[in-house]
This record gives sequence, C-alpha cells and structure tokens, in this order.
Amino acid sequence: MFKKILIANRGEIACRVIKTARKMGIQTVAIYSDADKHALHVRMADEAVHIGPSPANQSYIVIDKVMQAVKETGAEAVHPGYGFLSENSKFAEALEKAGVAFIGPPKGAIEAMGDKITSKKIAQEADVSTVPGYMGLIEDADEAVKISNEVGYPVMIKASAGGGGKGMRIAWNDDEAREGFQSSKNEAASSFGDDRIFIEKFVTQPRHIEIQVLCDTHGNGIYLGERECSIQRRNQKVVEEAPSPFLDEATRKAMGEQAVALAQAVDYASAGTVEFIVDGDKNFYFLEMNTRLQVEHPVTELITGVDLVEQMIRVAAGEKLSISQNDVALTGWAIENRLYAEDPYRGFLPSIGRLTQYRPPAETAAGPLQENDKWQGDAPHGYIAVRNDTGVYEGGEISMYYDPMIAKLCTWAPSRDEAIEAMRVALDSFEVEGIGHNLPFLSAVMDHPIFIKGEMTTAFIEEQYPDGFEGVELSPDILKRIAASAAAMFRVEEIRRTRVTGRMDNHERKVGKKWVVVLQETEFAVKIKADKKGSTVKFEDGSKLRVKSDWTPGDSLARLTVDGDPLVLKVDDITNGFRMRSRGADMSVHVYTPRQAELARLMPEKIAPDTSKMLLCPMPGLMVKVDVEAGQEVQEGQPLCTIEAMKMENILRAEKKGVVTKINAGPGDSLGVDEVIMEFE
Repeated sequence: MFKKILIANRGEIACRVIKTARKMGIQTVAIYSDADKHALHVRMADEAVHIGPSPANQSYIVIDKVMQAVKETGAEAVHPGYGFLSENSKFAEALEKAGVAFIGPPKGAIEAMGDKITSKKIAQEADVSTVPGYMGLIEDADEAVKISNEVGYPVMIKASAGGGGKGMRIAWNDDEAREGFQSSKNEAASSFGDDRIFIEKFVTQPRHIEIQVLCDTHGNGIYLGERECSIQRRNQKVVEEAPSPFLDEATRKAMGEQAVALAQAVDYASAGTVEFIVDGDKNFYFLEMNTRLQVEHPVTELITGVDLVEQMIRVAAGEKLSISQNDVALTGWAIENRLYAEDPYRGFLPSIGRLTQYRPPAETAAGPLQENDKWQGDAPHGYIAVRNDTGVYEGGEISMYYDPMIAKLCTWAPSRDEAIEAMRVALDSFEVEGIGHNLPFLSAVMDHPIFIKGEMTTAFIEEQYPDGFEGVELSPDILKRIAASAAAMFRVEEIRRTRVTGRMDNHERKVGKKWVVVLQETEFAVKIKADKKGSTVKFEDGSKLRVKSDWTPGDSLARLTVDGDPLVLKVDDITNGFRMRSRGADMSVHVYTPRQAELARLMPEKIAPDTSKMLLCPMPGLMVKVDVEAGQEVQEGQPLCTIEAMKMENILRAEKKGVVTKINAGPGDSLGVDEVIMEFE
C-alpha cells in the first residue's frame, strides 16, 4: 500500500480524500494556490505545496506545476478528486512516465470515456442506446446553428471535456445556439483547457439517473446501485439521492449491468459513473461516463457502507475488489443537498465573501454502519445519520476563482420519508452567515410536494420556480407553531431585560402574559402560561400549543419542541422581536403588547428606492465584455454585458426597451453586488 499520496485538488473533495487516507494510515500532500493559502485542505494535510496564482488555469490545472509538487514531496500516488485534471489523460500519462500511480482509471479509459464525443461513439458501437446528436467537432457559431437545426430544437450544447455543468447550455432557437456556443466554448477553455464543443438533442421531461461502477485491474467489475440527480440548476446537480424513487429492481439491474459492460469494454479500473437519461416509461439512454469520483458519491457510500475513495486507492495499488455483486446491498435511503455560495433570491448568482458564521449540524453515524463500516441486514427505524463533506471553516473566505459549492450535507435513514425529515432538521440547524447561500432554497425543495412524491424531472427548478425563488410562504399550521415559539422566547427575553435593569422585584410576575405575534402578514393574539418545564400558549380560537426549549437570549439557534414535535429556528434579535429562519422562510417576527400592536398597524410602509433605470451588478465578479455603448437604444432581452464569476459566464440582458445614458464599468473591472453598471433613460 502507498505511504504517501498527493491530492491534486482543493476544497471539500481534497478534505474528503484526506480523511480516508488518514484512516488507512497514508500520509497526504495538499497543493494550493494564492487564494487557498489558508484553506481547510491545506490545514488538514500532512504537507502542502504552493503551486501558483489564484486562477485555476495558472495553478491547479497546470500539469507541470502539479508534477513538480509530486517530485518535491516524493508522493507515490495522486488522487485527482473531480474537476480540474481528474479526466485529463495527459496528466495520467505524465504520472505514468514518472512512475507515480494515478488513483483513477487507465489513460486509455480516460481517453475513451472521459471525452464526451468519443464515449458516445463507443456506446453506439456497443449497441447502447444514446441520445441523438452531432458527435463531430464544431468549428464556429454558424456551424453550431446549422447543426442545431438539423438535430432539431431544443438542443444541448456541451463541452467535450466538460463536467459539473461547466460549458453547458440549452438552446431553443438560432440566437440562443449562437450565444450558447460561444459561452460554452469560453467556459470550457477556462475550466478545462479544452474548448471542443458538441451538440445533442435535449430530451424534455427527463430524469437524470446514474449508476456507480467499481472495477479493478483483474477483470472484476460491480455496480453499487443508482443515484437520482434530477434536481438541477444550470445543468448542475443540487439535490441527489440514493436509491432513485423512480426505478424498479428490474430497471436497476438492466442499467447496472449495461454500465459495467460499458466500463469493461474500455478496460476500466477504479470508481466511475455511467449517466443515463430515463424517460417516464423507464427507457434509459446513455449520456456519458464520468471517469472519476462523482460529487454525489456520499449517498452511495451511505446506502452501501462502501468507502469509494478507499476502494479507488486499493485498486490503484493493484488490489482485487474485496466485494462481489452479490455482496452489494442497498440499505435505507440517503439524500444529499449541495450548499452553494449562491444567492437564490438573485437567480442563484454566485456570492463571495468571508464566512462570519459557519456551523454545520453535528455529524452522526447510524446503527451498524458506525460499528462495522458496512450494513448487515436491515437497520432499525428511528436511526439516522448526518454527514457534512466540506472544505471551509468559520472565518474563511469564499473566493471568486473556484466552484461555489462549499459543502455537501447528507442524511441517511431507513426510509425515504425519514431521510427527508432528517434533512429538514439538518438544514434548519445549519448556520451560515456572511455570504449569500442556497440553504433557504434547499429547505423549500425538501417540503415541495413534487419532491416528496419523487416525481421530479431535470426541469423541476424551471417549472416550479419560473420567476425565480422568492422565499417560502409557510402554511398556517407552521406559522402558528413559530408564533407560539416566538412568544415564549420573547417572554424569556423580557424577564431577562427586567432583571438586568432592576426595574422590578418579581420579574416573572410583572412581565405581561398577553402578546400579539406578527409574521408573514399574519397576526396571532396569544396568552402565555409558563411553568418550570415550558410554556402553554393559548390562541384566540381556544387552541393551545405546548412549547419547550432550553434556548437562552443571545443564542443564534433555538431547538424547541412544540406539542412534542421538533422545531429548529435560526434566531437574530430585531426591535420588538426576532429575525427567524426555518423551513426556507426568512421572517421578521414581531412580538407586541396589545397596545403596541394597535400602534404598529398605523405605521406607514417604507418605500424601496427606484432602480428601474439602472443595471445593477447581481453578484461580485469580473466584467468580461460590454455589448452596448452610451446613446445606444436597446431592446428587451438584448445582451448588455457579460460578468464572469466562479468560472461561469453570466450574460446580463435588458429588461425592457430603453436608451443607454451612461456606462460605469468596462472589461477587466471588478464589480461588487448592486454596483451600478449602466444607466438608462
């Protein structure tokens, strides 16, 4: 077995590999750019080597720099993680020439299957059903438009060396095909150093389901079930689960066997993933093979008890697989939510800054998985597991140079309903401040009827949030539970305030019992009767809720039970109440005396400033291009400029017809959120 490995990656996946290597007694080497000098993966590794400036194309994807780090540290093997050089055959070849093991598939398999065009041709030759498309190289935008018309709109424009949603666009007409081709080409060059593009038919109403395969160098290959990855944003997965709520055992077996056969056709060895589009009749079509570890691999590990990183390391060391297909058992249900530094209220645009607060829920293991590292039989109901794969820490900085994903929160439970409920509580318990993030959106998905029924497709976000995510309107029952909790908590604060000021001798007796709680434009008049074990909150309709909690004023997280059911609230003080966040809702909850409530109803609403004649920067980023000039008339939907942030190009368009009067930023300028880019008349 190897004594030292280098991880040619960063962030949470580098930390993930380090954890398994440490468990196996293997020393680790981290590499880092200028931006990552204080990153968590650098802190965790036994050694760390600086490899260059912040942009990935000057550091993490420069093969010579990574090879120099390998040479300097004497690493015997390299784990590439995902993205960056993970599917670069030249990198695998360089390692092979240096006598260093690549913890991934052979160079030939990467060339055959890592390239999206080549993999489709091989799949077709192997009689695997594939999506119609044009597999040749596309020279320019005009050719892209011509091919798109031949294939038939809508089409998917994809980077041949792509992955993780980078270099991918959907086009519904000629203009979108022309624009999408150029943006995909630019993103592909920036992210992968390879700007080749291909086009395929975009299948409407699809489900994205993938099969995890594991092969060794001795001819053995198995599949470890499937993952449902249909909830996607900009073609990048957001929520994954294993198994899929859609597949039956016969379809799972057919997909698994086909995936293994495809892998073995190219002498694959290591962990890999075969991705399929599955229609409503459970017909499946090969999309691509990812010749690397997938971002969403934790859910497979949770339902199988197999450590995929460990298996990759053992295969790279020449060992045979220690498990056969008959040994693979899928136990319980696992869900993964990706925490992104993206603001869902601004169309999921990237957010950067310092994590002033970062407190994930406590990680826990469930049942026999904790003891034996593999499930033996069925797990008892009531057991759950919480796992958080992350690469950041409180006080750390989210950079504009890399992917915006900062953590992967996973829950496991014996059933899907229990796993979803465990995820709801875990999301509510996750405290993140200082940046925009998608926790509210993830909470909303966990409560969405379509997700709960397991009937989602890859169009879920576009169909359910056509005008963007605008927050959550909670049900009357949940609002009532939160109102009761807020009243009980505010009473505790009032008692503390009277004690601190010394205003009253018998503090609890003098604090009022009647309150009016206002949240999400709903009023609840309540009366509180408290005792040493909690508070009974009575509403005007005569109903009562029993609230128990050990929350104390100043705590940012309140864990309560309301009539015996758990409720978790993120809490901040505001005048006459709290800012409370729960189940995807972000609310100002005001608690008034009856007289204060009367006066509050008379207060005028604050009017927001008019920015309708300005183009505001929706995210921190770099101005790449300005498409208009002062004095020019623009039409609705016309491109105005392009902003690059976190490896993604974002085209800003005119919302309505107008004339540009002033342009305040040009190519190369760094922009902040809400900075005025241009003005109109």
